[in-house]
Amino acid sequence: MDRVFSDAQRLQCMLDFEAALAAAEARVGVIPQTSVAAIKDQCRAERFDASDLAQKAGLAGNLAIPMVKRVIELVATQDAVAARYVHWGATSQDVIDTGIVLQLRDGISILNHDLSRISARLTELITKYRSTPVVARTWMQHAVPTVLGLKFAGWLDALLRHRDRLRELRRRVLVLQFGGAAGTLATLGDQGLTVAAALADELGLSLPALAWHSHRDRIAEVGSLLALLTGTLGKIARDISLGMQTEIAELAEPSGEGRGGSSTMPHKRNPVACSVVLSAATRMPALASTLFSAMVQEHERGLGGWQAEWETLPAMFRLTGGALHHTDGLLDGLSIDPEAMSRNLDCTQGLIFAEAAMMALAAKIGRAEAHRTVETAAQLALSEGRPFREVLLADHDVTAHLEPVEIRQLFDPMKYIGVANEFIDRVLAASRSWVDEEAR
Repeated sequence: MDRVFSDAQRLQCMLDFEAALAAAEARVGVIPQTSVAAIKDQCRAERFDASDLAQKAGLAGNLAIPMVKRVIELVATQDAVAARYVHWGATSQDVIDTGIVLQLRDGISILNHDLSRISARLTELITKYRSTPVVARTWMQHAVPTVLGLKFAGWLDALLRHRDRLRELRRRVLVLQFGGAAGTLATLGDQGLTVAAALADELGLSLPALAWHSHRDRIAEVGSLLALLTGTLGKIARDISLGMQTEIAELAEPSGEGRGGSSTMPHKRNPVACSVVLSAATRMPALASTLFSAMVQEHERGLGGWQAEWETLPAMFRLTGGALHHTDGLLDGLSIDPEAMSRNLDCTQGLIFAEAAMMALAAKIGRAEAHRTVETAAQLALSEGRPFREVLLADHDVTAHLEPVEIRQLFDPMKYIGVANEFIDRVLAASRSWVDEEAR
């Protein structure tokens, strides 16, 4: 992501627009074919002084103005006639926006690649741990039993939705920006649409219905998706870091020399990768809000809002890329302790099965009465420090309706996971369809 959104690559993508524009216009007869080679030859970032361009861009208001001026100067040293046709019919925003779209295309490809890796790893974890019982926690408290595979399936299901969004996003966002001064392509006369189609073809981009200089929903949608994706990665990191708490100790980040230590406490194994992902997830909503605020632009060309995108969008791609990278490493070396999960299931002496007991009793006496009976038994178990099963077996209001063998069977976590396996199968099937699609 650093390479894709570097200053050098931003410049090169803008130069790629200029080279493609010359080629497209020559193809349809707007400029001489003989001018193309000279223009293309100078559209290479290494021929430019980045520091000089940056200083001049600060005065001009954007990078395209000094860049185009320098392209003309460089081309003129080789072919004075060709220099006349540099940037023919385009405006600064055409260059900058299309350059950004070219960067977006590469950035989205990286996201897709990393999401594919993470999805494959989660599929492996789901398959391996689909029958590993674990405490489900609501409001940070023990709720009922579940299986670890279902927790992982929840993570994967969300990531698969983001993959769907990325696929849809490409169709709407990877489009040419080309409208000239005010979106009419007036300088090209009746050749405007012909040049636009040829230019889109040269760059491998789709051709939108019209120029979108001051309509920034495409850019805001990209930012929204990046924030959504990073938020899901933050959810994964939050779950893992909570699982690393000393009192829980069910999950742990990969260990290694110098990783997760403390400057004063030699025993510490801190969730450092989780902290990176959570940091990114914390920053993203504010950055996304900048892009949404920037949507309210003036007339045919915006003032201030457009410029606010220039640093915001690359920062968001870097944060999302970094979060994906660290999540990939987290999952690849994730330590999982089923014994700790078993201990935690037992640590409340069976109270985690209170709902199961209530529903079994409800079938006999109704839900409301069953709730009162089991709640009383649970409070007694807590106050006296007794196993919940023993309290139920000694409660005549319970044993009058449930046999002892029925009560004992309630305390098997794998018999109270509902349709977890069916849910897991659905997610795995969706993941496999993605793999099959990518193979095609």
